[in-house]
Amino acid sequence: MRIRHKPWAKPELEACNFYVKSPTEQKGRWTALFDMPERPLYVELGCGKGGFISQIAPAHPEVNFIAMDMKNEMLVLAKRKLESAYEAAGYAPDNVRVAIQNIERLDLAWDENDRADRIYINFCNPWPKGKHKKRRLTHTRQLINYKKFLKGELWFKTDDDELFEESFEYFEEAGYTIKFRTFDLHSESGIENYITEHEKMFSDEGKKIKFLIAEPKREV
Repeated sequence: MRIRHKPWAKPELEACNFYVKSPTEQKGRWTALFDMPERPLYVELGCGKGGFISQIAPAHPEVNFIAMDMKNEMLVLAKRKLESAYEAAGYAPDNVRVAIQNIERLDLAWDENDRADRIYINFCNPWPKGKHKKRRLTHTRQLINYKKFLKGELWFKTDDDELFEESFEYFEEAGYTIKFRTFDLHSESGIENYITEHEKMFSDEGKKIKFLIAEPKREV
């Protein structure tokens, strides 16, 4: 779906004190954005309108969060949801940052000197056509890029059966171990899950939510 250009989106983001204006300049030093850089750092790739990050970040002030998307028009909505959520929580959004970044070119902004203790990928574009599959955020080449800075787990959630099943091979090719997988997340217990409007819509349509946790294989 094409997103209509909103000329006010970029200026509004640039006036926000938790917006990262130049992601490529943060390469190698993302944790330095936070007052307490020693906290765990969780990164959401493709945050969309912010339904997920606006729930999890205020709920975990002991964790630093970065939410990234490639469109100003999307990220500004995430920024607004975050502001509302933190206002409701009663404290400042000092443990979250948002940034514009094409996830396919994440290597321009992140490298082996960075550290992410967890990556979230939620309901990314499934790119079903063969020639476009390499653009998937769980494609082998993307997973290899994440390994450079991922020190912990990758949590992946989708409604798309084909994307989910084909991602198993991508994770294997990229040198990951799948620690947990389910074809019906909502039937599981003991997993922290923040249900967004997007996820609720899929569930109401009768689609099962697929979910997995993977981590890079470590050399002994």
